[in-house]
Amino acid sequence: MENFEKKVTRFLQDETPFFFIIDFEKSVKQVFTFEEALQEKIYFNINGVSNDNELTFNQLDDKIIDLKPTLISKDIYEKAFNTVKQELNNGNSFLLNLTFPTALDTNVELHEIYKKAHAPYKLLYKDNFVVFSPECYLKIKDGNVFSYPMKGTINSSVPNAEELLLSNKKELYEHNTIVDLIRNDLSMIAKNVSVNKFRFVNTIKKGNQELLQTSTEIQGKLPENWKDEFSSLLLKTLPAGSISGAPKKKTLEIISKAEIAPRGFYTGIFGIFDGHQIDSAVSIRFIEKINKKLFYKSGGGITHLSEMKEEYQELLEKIYVPII
Repeated sequence: MENFEKKVTRFLQDETPFFFIIDFEKSVKQVFTFEEALQEKIYFNINGVSNDNELTFNQLDDKIIDLKPTLISKDIYEKAFNTVKQELNNGNSFLLNLTFPTALDTNVELHEIYKKAHAPYKLLYKDNFVVFSPECYLKIKDGNVFSYPMKGTINSSVPNAEELLLSNKKELYEHNTIVDLIRNDLSMIAKNVSVNKFRFVNTIKKGNQELLQTSTEIQGKLPENWKDEFSSLLLKTLPAGSISGAPKKKTLEIISKAEIAPRGFYTGIFGIFDGHQIDSAVSIRFIEKINKKLFYKSGGGITHLSEMKEEYQELLEKIYVPII
């Protein structure tokens, strides 16, 4: 039986379109042709490239997606936050993305959320979890690799929201740290790595509200034989810097100590090769079914400038389904 790396290489060399997914810990790596994914009940829509045409729905147009989150205890969050801040103060990390699961008291099904959500990167993985991610991980086009780390969030309803976001020292520090980390990651697999657009603002739907988030475009030139090495090149860059932190190795050790459960596929990546180019996403905006109950997994970046109340609020702000 072919392993992940060999199967990916064969598909790339044959120009066979495929879907791939890797969990946060890099312990689960899967690749399927579009048809195989369909047989496994794995449905995706990645910037309009999809295999979900046969996914049928009952009448959903009038159904309201009410998640009814059961908020995680501030005491539980504060304990993890304080663990992270101590590590930051000790100089063991400069930035750490702290995440938590939030239980949902809802009767909405995963496939209904997939149907109703609007996002550039959507995934329904069997009846296990649904993702509606706004964040691109890597794109590969014409031998060039692009990354778009997202760091910095504010509700657009806040007066002077964009100005406040761009002038916030904590958000700027966090964004700079991640851009440096992603540049270093891409430099392991590409040459002539450069920042094309720094800290531009995206608008993301949050129900009848909007969030503003800052992103940066980073580009590098891949080796001529990148298709022969894509799997190993990709794995070198994982997990994604925007949802782990810096320095990556030590920060991952702190995450395993501070968070209350392994992340699994949450904050891993998924993507496609459409026969010509690669497009992939970070698995955020993520709802998972655990023991027949739904949990929304969310989080945010912690730095030495972070305040517990603000970080707890950001975690809650990200519990939504983007419906237009």
